[in-house]
Formats: sequence, structure tokens, C-alpha cells
Amino acid sequence: MAELKTKATGASVEVFLERAAGTRMDDCRALVAMFTKATRAKPKMWGPSIIGFGSCKYRYPDGREMDWMLGAFSPRKADLVVYLGSFPEKERLLSALGKHRIGKSCLYIKRLADVDVAVLRQLIDGSVVAMKERNA
Repeated sequence: MAELKTKATGASVEVFLERAAGTRMDDCRALVAMFTKATRAKPKMWGPSIIGFGSCKYRYPDGREMDWMLGAFSPRKADLVVYLGSFPEKERLLSALGKHRIGKSCLYIKRLADVDVAVLRQLIDGSVVAMKERNA
């Protein structure tokens, strides 16, 4: 099996944000605060472009394990990408969030002004709690 590229690195989160966040620096700082509060962990770079918070042993159904983050986001060129796990209230919260797109575990938003930030906090909190429970 190939080595996983998405793993914690020693790169500076601040330097990455200065280069990548552009006009969305305030949004990125708000996301850092939300994830820090939800995970009670400081941000770390995971791979070259993901800001992750906390860590756990992620277990695959076949028993394999890997180190993974409890929560994460990435300021991509087109969107802010928030990585969310599955939990019971996720769909209901997404319907109340505001303007967004969703992938399997990726929430894409242009800017925080496009969404209900209180709902986004609930999504982040719910995802982190689910990750902790699933990987306890």
C-alpha cells in the first residue's frame, strides 16, 4: 500500500495562511477559532494544504489504522473546504446552513458571510464529537 500523503507536518500554519488565504484571512482565522474550540487542539498542517486539529487513530472496517485529524479545513482557490464526518444531525444542519456545496465529506463555501456561522459551528462540533466517539 502506498504511503499516506495526508499526515501531520512541521510546517507553519501562519505561513501557509499568509500565502493561501488571500482575501479570506478573516474567514480562515474564524475557522481556526471554531476548530480549536471544538477539538481543544492547536492547528497543525496536514500535508501541504490542510489545516488539521487534534488527532485520533482512524480505523477502517478491515481493521487497518492510520493517524487522522479530528477536524480540518483548507482555504482552496475557489472555496473554503471544511472536512466533516457523518453524524445524525448533519443533513438537517446542512439544510439550514446557507449557500454551500457538499461532497462526500467536504463542505464547500465561498465565504463565511454566505452561511449561518452558528449552524457551521454546530456542524463542526457534531463532526468532531462523532470522530471522537467512532475512534475511541
